[in-house]
Amino acid sequence: MSKFKFSVGPWNVHPGADSYGPETRKDIPFEEKIKKFAEMGFSAIQFHDDDAVPNINDYTEEEIKEKARDLKKLLDQYGLAAEFVAPRLWMDEHTADGGFMSTSEEDREYAMWRAYRSIDIARELGCDMVVLWLAREGTLCAEAKSPVWATKMLIEAINKMLEYDPAIRICIEPKPNEPIDRSICGTMGHVMAVSAATIDPSRVGGNLESAHAILAGLDPAHEIGFAMAMGKLMTVHLNDQNGIKYDQDKSFGVENLRAAFNQVKVLKENGYGDHGEYVGLDVKAMRTTKDEDSYKHLQNSLDIFRALEAKVDKFDYEFQKKCVENRDFEGLEMYVMKLLMGIE
Repeated sequence: MSKFKFSVGPWNVHPGADSYGPETRKDIPFEEKIKKFAEMGFSAIQFHDDDAVPNINDYTEEEIKEKARDLKKLLDQYGLAAEFVAPRLWMDEHTADGGFMSTSEEDREYAMWRAYRSIDIARELGCDMVVLWLAREGTLCAEAKSPVWATKMLIEAINKMLEYDPAIRICIEPKPNEPIDRSICGTMGHVMAVSAATIDPSRVGGNLESAHAILAGLDPAHEIGFAMAMGKLMTVHLNDQNGIKYDQDKSFGVENLRAAFNQVKVLKENGYGDHGEYVGLDVKAMRTTKDEDSYKHLQNSLDIFRALEAKVDKFDYEFQKKCVENRDFEGLEMYVMKLLMGIE
C-alpha cells in the first residue's frame, strides 16, 4: 500500500490531437473520466478553470460559482476532492501575448478576471490552491517587453490574488520554454525569488513538473528537494521526458527509471504528503494509443510509482553511509542499479 494520495487532471485523458495532426481517439465525457479516476484509486482531481466551468467567459460571477457548486456535488458522489484550480490563460484571444504580462492593460485585466474566478471556483470546490502555469508569460521577441517590467507584473498579479482571498495559496508551475521562447519563472529557483517578493510569501510556492525540470537541463529530484528545503513544495506533477525537446508528458519513469526512483525517494524521505499534499500526475497517452487503452498511461504511472516506492522502502541507508565514508561511490551506484534491477 502506498503512503501517498494521488491526483490527476481530466486533460490527462485526451483525444490525441497535436500540433501536426488531428484527433486519434474519441473524446470521453467528463463524468465518465471522473468515475474512472475514482475506480483507479485517485483521491483528487486537478482542474483548469474551464474544466470546472466550460465556456467560463459566458457566465456571470454568481453563475460560475453556482456551476462550481454543481461540480462539487459530482465530486462528492465519487468520493473525490479537488486539489487545485488553474486559470487557463493560454487559449483565449486575450492572452495571445501573455496574460499577467501582456502589454495590453485590457488583456491584463482579463487575466486577473480569470484568476479571481479560479479562486472563486476553488473555494466552492473546497480547495485552497490556485496553480499558475505561466504558459505565455514572457516574450517571443526579446525587445518586445522588459523582463524587469514583466517580472514586476507577475508579482503584482500574485499580490492581487493574495489580497482577493486571505486563505488562498498560489502555486507557480515553472517551465523554461514552450510555448513561449523567453519565459519568466523558468525554474524552481525563480519561483522562490518571486515568492519572496510577494506580500505574503507563506502562501506562495511551487509545483515541480518532472519534464519541465528536464527541459531546463535540471534534475527533477534536486528541484523537488530544493523546494522542500525551502518549505515551498505545494504539489508535484510527475511524468517523464526523452531529453531536452518539446514537453512530452510521458508516463512516469518510462525514460529515466533511476531519476524517477530519486524523485520518489526525496518525497518519501522528507515527509511529502504528511500535510495533505497529493502526488499529481501530468501524463499523456502516446498519440497512436487505441481508444480502449485511453487510461493505460495513468495506470502505468501509478504502478511504476508504487513499485519505486517499494524500492525506496528497501534502500539500505547503513550501506549508503559506509559507501560515502569510504568514497565508494561506484559501489553505491551499483547498489542502486541492482536494487532497481532486482539483482541480489
